[in-house]
Amino acid sequence: MIKVFIGYDPREAAAYSVLAHSIHARASVPVAVVPVMLSELKGVLTRERHPLQSTDFSFSRFLTPFLSDYQGWSIFMDCDMLVLDDIEKLYALRDERYAVMVVKHDHVPKETRKFLDQPQTAYQKKNWSSVMLFNNAQCRALTPDYVNTASGLELHQFKWLANDELIGEIPARWNHLVGYNAPNRDVSLVHYTLGGPYFQEYRDCEYADEWRAARQDMLNVEQRK
Repeated sequence: MIKVFIGYDPREAAAYSVLAHSIHARASVPVAVVPVMLSELKGVLTRERHPLQSTDFSFSRFLTPFLSDYQGWSIFMDCDMLVLDDIEKLYALRDERYAVMVVKHDHVPKETRKFLDQPQTAYQKKNWSSVMLFNNAQCRALTPDYVNTASGLELHQFKWLANDELIGEIPARWNHLVGYNAPNRDVSLVHYTLGGPYFQEYRDCEYADEWRAARQDMLNVEQRK
């Protein structure tokens, strides 16, 4: 069974539900989808909210190996996404040489604000942590104590690893940044990093129709034959 942890923020509850549905709708193997919710991490994630923290899961994402008992492999992804391919294809890319595998974006945002007027920040390895394929046994440094005390840059720049050679690379199709990457109709995972079509101001963004179609499919209660 593939374990997929999705960052949850109540302001994007619809985004979480549609993403989870898009994963299950295309999966060829059993998948367990787990929301990473602060309300369920009381006593585990105890750090105060940082002024530059734009979502509830900015730091809690790094608890994925702990929540997986540091066993096997797990996938983490932000909730502002849509999966358009079989998640097993992403899981099949795991490589025991690496502790974590990501799309290695060269992402330098120009804007200073993003969705819901949240602050936009620029740093090396920006958006690498938005989709992570964790080799959990090699991520034992990510204890609750460490996640509660490390700086944002230490976490998001993977300073908890001995070196960058432990960061493997997955194809860019598994984290297509809408509004940054060139428009592409052949991707496996869409990331509405500026804001998704569930926000009025982004209703016409790339892959907006696909998101609305997925939402409608999720809400369809007609009997299927």
